[in-house]
Amino acid sequence: MLLEIRHVTDYHYERPVRESVMELWMQPQKSPRQRLISFELELDPRAQLFSYPDTFGNAVYHFDVPQPHDSLRIIARSAVETERAPAIPESLDIGEWDRLRSDFVRGECFDFLRPHGFVAPSPRLQAFVEKAGLDALRRRDPLSAVRALNTALYEAFAYDPDATTAESPIDVALKAKAGVCQDFAHIMLTICRDWGLPARYVSGYLFTDRKHHDRSDPDATHAWVEVFLPSLRWVGLDPTNNVLAGERHVTVAIGRDYADVPPSRGVYKGEADSQLAVAVQVRKARAALAEPEFIRATRPNFPGGRRRKDSDVLMREQQQQQQQQ
Repeated sequence: MLLEIRHVTDYHYERPVRESVMELWMQPQKSPRQRLISFELELDPRAQLFSYPDTFGNAVYHFDVPQPHDSLRIIARSAVETERAPAIPESLDIGEWDRLRSDFVRGECFDFLRPHGFVAPSPRLQAFVEKAGLDALRRRDPLSAVRALNTALYEAFAYDPDATTAESPIDVALKAKAGVCQDFAHIMLTICRDWGLPARYVSGYLFTDRKHHDRSDPDATHAWVEVFLPSLRWVGLDPTNNVLAGERHVTVAIGRDYADVPPSRGVYKGEADSQLAVAVQVRKARAALAEPEFIRATRPNFPGGRRRKDSDVLMREQQQQQQQQ
């Protein structure tokens, strides 16, 4: 499937800020089932871009706007060709649990077996698991168990962008019985890791259309889960839409939770409050894209958020506050 993605992030400040420093996780990954045809960043005000891979191999872009500005715009444009994931069985043999306990798996997947940040057990989560009878799923093989868990979370929670924020712990969604993809992913990750299943957070985009009855917001970024099974390697599951990740899912970055891979994160100097607007468009390409793979950088932009004092200068932490939905 050939997809074109346009992701616009606008920050507006009530008065000019003196400087912005930003990191971006917006470039789609390259993988055997996902070909990055092109990627372009446009920034306003202009700034020089630098790039580096993070701990998990994600492409990160960094820039600094050293002059006063009262707005910041980031436009990321991507062209991606995706392929269908190979068909997987409905179940595996029960011995997969023993293979998951091997020293090799536990060493290779160490970061994705432990609680971290938003992915943390709580009494409210334990009460939910007990009431829903989810621990009984562990009597099945691991693949059958995570398939059933994917469906159970889809059925247990309503999709409501107003129920949580980007900074909400899982208890907020558990109490409201509602949330968005970021919340569903964090809840599923916490349960999987508690079961001894390596599981990681995936940030990206979803091509939505009516025939698939997706709950996800087509105008936002998306998030889902990948679970490691020794017999199959990483398997993607989307509890927001009760599907396996496939050719409509575009992977941008992987991490332990959302905080590892926000679309944008940074700080700015100044006393001004900020407002954020985000728009995402994912559509099928109108024609085959023949350009060679390339990355172009043109201009920069900046976000707003929480604050902290740093000596005599107020450095305000900026993070994209629109949840992945």
